Amino acid sequence: MTTITRSHTMRIIILLAFFITTSVWSQSGNIKGKITFENGTKAFGASILVSGTQKSAVTDNEGQFEIKGLVYGSYQLKISSMEAKPKSVNVTVSKTSTQLDISVEKEDAKALNEVVIQKKSVKKEIKESGFSVNVIDTQEAAKRNMQTNELLAQSVGVRIRQNGGLGSSVNYNLNGMSGNAIRIFIDGIPISTYGSSFNLNSIPPALIERIEVYKGVIPAHLADDALGGAINVILKKGAKNTLNASVSYGSFNTIQSNFNTTYRDASGFTLKGSGFYNYSDNDYEIWGKFAYNVLPNGQKDPIKAKRFNDAYRSIGGRIEAGFTNVNWADTFLIGFNASDDYNEIQHGQSMSIPYKGRFTESDAKVISLNYSKKDFLVKNLEFSVNSVFSQRGEVLNDTVKWNYNWFGEKALGLRGEPFLTRDGAQQGAPTILHIDNKIFSTRGGLTYTLNKNHRFVFSSMLYSFKRNDYDEMKSKLERDFQEKRDLQKSVLSLAYELDAFNSRLKTNLFGKRYNQKTEQRTPIITTLNGQSSITEQLENNNITYFGYGLATSYFILPKLMFTLSAEKAIRLPSENEIFGNPGENLTSNSSLKPEQSNNLNVGLRFGPYQINHHKFTFNGSGFWRNSTDKIIRQFSIRVNEALQATPSVNLGKAQSLGYEASLEYSNNNRLFITMNMSKFNSLYKTKYDKNGMILENYNKQLPNEPYFTLNGSAQYNFKNIVQQNSELNLYYNLGYVGSFYTTWFEMPIDQTPTQLTHDLGLSYTFPKKQFIVSLDGKNLTNQQVYDNFAVQKPGRAFYVKLNYILNKF
Repeated sequence: MTTITRSHTMRIIILLAFFITTSVWSQSGNIKGKITFENGTKAFGASILVSGTQKSAVTDNEGQFEIKGLVYGSYQLKISSMEAKPKSVNVTVSKTSTQLDISVEKEDAKALNEVVIQKKSVKKEIKESGFSVNVIDTQEAAKRNMQTNELLAQSVGVRIRQNGGLGSSVNYNLNGMSGNAIRIFIDGIPISTYGSSFNLNSIPPALIERIEVYKGVIPAHLADDALGGAINVILKKGAKNTLNASVSYGSFNTIQSNFNTTYRDASGFTLKGSGFYNYSDNDYEIWGKFAYNVLPNGQKDPIKAKRFNDAYRSIGGRIEAGFTNVNWADTFLIGFNASDDYNEIQHGQSMSIPYKGRFTESDAKVISLNYSKKDFLVKNLEFSVNSVFSQRGEVLNDTVKWNYNWFGEKALGLRGEPFLTRDGAQQGAPTILHIDNKIFSTRGGLTYTLNKNHRFVFSSMLYSFKRNDYDEMKSKLERDFQEKRDLQKSVLSLAYELDAFNSRLKTNLFGKRYNQKTEQRTPIITTLNGQSSITEQLENNNITYFGYGLATSYFILPKLMFTLSAEKAIRLPSENEIFGNPGENLTSNSSLKPEQSNNLNVGLRFGPYQINHHKFTFNGSGFWRNSTDKIIRQFSIRVNEALQATPSVNLGKAQSLGYEASLEYSNNNRLFITMNMSKFNSLYKTKYDKNGMILENYNKQLPNEPYFTLNGSAQYNFKNIVQQNSELNLYYNLGYVGSFYTTWFEMPIDQTPTQLTHDLGLSYTFPKKQFIVSLDGKNLTNQQVYDNFAVQKPGRAFYVKLNYILNKF
């Protein structure tokens, strides 16, 4: 028996989780199988349901499936597919593994309307729910040297805004809505709960089951104030005994490694462990019109130089223990996360002035409880709760008093002397600021299925944030008074789901209630007759709003689906926008108002349509966003060299109108091609100032928003290369971003160039499917790639990655 003792260091936690692997004997077995059509072709996407249970599976590209954890006995399997006639197969499970080869009969095209799907994949159910949603698989990406954000960036309508390389600040743009209007979740819990060291760049695709990207309209079960969209990352929850580990190395001294393992015995006891370690110097080159040194006379001198104060390191581990698939719970897991990171800050909002010696150190300790049960108390009632308590610490260190240029040298004044900073540090006054955050977040849900046509969903989200600040560099009088920041937020939602006309029509109606309370206590020092005294400035707020919406889908033909979704959405200001975030050069703004928006999506999906070995799927949609009090990061008319820290502000009215489209093609499950594009305008719609004059920026495109993107990818699979049963995959990715302005002024100096990048990669899977080696070349033509406020991202880079997979132990 393995004994787990309390650890005092992160590496011990990771090592313990890594070595928790033991053999298991049980009176339960697995069914493995392969389903083919009578002509020998593989039945991709066929559903297999174990009659009388909740266990099911869907065949992969090879027509293979696996159903685990069946107690010894006799069962009936029901096989269904849009392309095959329904079939039932009887099977007896009397050993640890039972192998089946099943042949099904092709369905006559005229009879497709009569086909009844007994059990759909989760991905298919989500896509047919009526929401504007992308569901991203991670199976292939897990083999390659890809960050989760890179995978998201290839999805239609998604633009990842990243201020540099690994570990840099990231925000997301979904069809014209960006920043905190887009909420990120890990299994339905806001990712901010876990701290900055646990983010989508830290979570590798190998740990992820799927990613759900909702655009504009958010379902009730994700009860939150996500006004523009939501990205919900579903971590792997399989209860099979597995081990997966990978490590990669590449340009800019970048190391990325991770592992995950799961153990489950016959009683249902389940133990999971995972960990990651990432590091990069991020010392890539910058050049072009946005890269320059400011000379003593104020002139700008274009340069080509390497970033020198941009290193990033993160390490983290997660352990979960509990029970899965037992009588009293489908899932009961108690977890502990711990993570730590170190992040050097190279510059502020733009690249105009480099920093040296400004950095943050962060850590987070998170305890979680995850419980779910179908037929909870009464039949057809499903209950789930996911609660997380997080204690996060961050230290911002900025004490270096000299200005520097992009060669890492001290900047010189007109007389040749080293040039001191204006306020004594790289950004403002010297600081060693300690920020202590305590966060509690819980999400609970009840789902009651009245019958196959009617379902009700209730969801609640409670979020509590407390922050205390302490600065070692402030006076004793200021240090004795601790700044406090408190925020409480709750979102309640209720939804009704209708499934009618043999599942041709699906409708989801929902309403939401939003409430937020904030309190901010700040010391104010006054001096009278040489005597200093301190008083407390108290600011608080309590607001309540209501929203509502619908999502519907209708199958006009068996392979042609119409979708419509609309929502009156509310977005409450986040804690960082209200209280500020010194590590991201974000100053506070306690007067921020909630952002409101009327969102509409209309779409068509055609497919999958198959002609011989060719399979096509097409998606197209139009969208409209009409926002009031839009919250954005403040930007100036011109790039101000001294303006490196800015607040979030209410812009006023804004409108986005656009469309997106995607095409997927596969041939014989060997060649896969995808293309997608998104184009929209995002216009400032406040027309008059307080004096009744027409505003200069009325009807202008919002600055700093890329409004035309295009992505393409191709993959080809070779079998039995070099070795029998091996597999070689070749990959190609193309990314295009249209030119956009970074300020209102719309001068050439403020305009990013058109960006076109090309990536190539390959992965080789060895015959036993345990080892995978991959090579990736990114931005092969070394294009200048820009993002927020024209911050340049890495150029040409190469990476090698090793994967090890053990599916049984």
